Amino acid sequence: MLEVCVDTLHGAIAAMQGGAGRVELCSSLSEGGLTPSAGLMQAASALPIPCYAMIRPRCGLFHFSAEEVDIMLADIACARQAGLAGVVLGVQGPDDALDMATLTKLVEAVGPLGKTLHRVIDVVPDPVLAVDQAIQLGFERVLTSGARPTAPEGVDMIARMVERANGRLSVMPGCGLTADNVRDVLTRSGAQEAHAACNQKAPGDPAFSDFDPPAGRFETSQDAVREMVEAMPISRS
Repeated sequence: MLEVCVDTLHGAIAAMQGGAGRVELCSSLSEGGLTPSAGLMQAASALPIPCYAMIRPRCGLFHFSAEEVDIMLADIACARQAGLAGVVLGVQGPDDALDMATLTKLVEAVGPLGKTLHRVIDVVPDPVLAVDQAIQLGFERVLTSGARPTAPEGVDMIARMVERANGRLSVMPGCGLTADNVRDVLTRSGAQEAHAACNQKAPGDPAFSDFDPPAGRFETSQDAVREMVEAMPISRS
């Protein structure tokens, strides 16, 4: 099953029409994905596809202050009120490992919604141990590039994480996946889900480039989603 990260309602619709099974709803994908607006959460909740809201108040690593945790709690409340299917989150402690106390507080606030641990797992000291901790916290999946810049580079670690999870949660490879490599990564790792942006550069006007990110604006491509879905191996479950 393919999850597609999007930062617009149009992107969520394109992902759905291309055959994605789930949407990760963000703002600012150019910054790695931040919390979407309350309005976008509400609009996406009306779509007939599960949408998970990214809960990340700023870019950068995942050491959040008490004030930022309060913002995350408020954003989780917005996701619940909007009726979304789940949330995506993660927090590091001072030792760079998962902050179990803060994550417990956030997970309790999430309640019955689905929960994905994001790529914080790629920057902790021991990703395999973090799989056990994610299970303990009640996450249903972890998103990972295998502690490497891209999932194809980290496929061996992803396989170790899949083995450690042993079906207790889903280990979902993401970052750097394309229609050309997704089958190999899923086959070699044993993972059952994949995560990708499936986007393309949007046309822009150089005269107004101040309004776009430095690398330009990207938008979800329905065709790219479909190509990725068609390239994935048939589920073994």
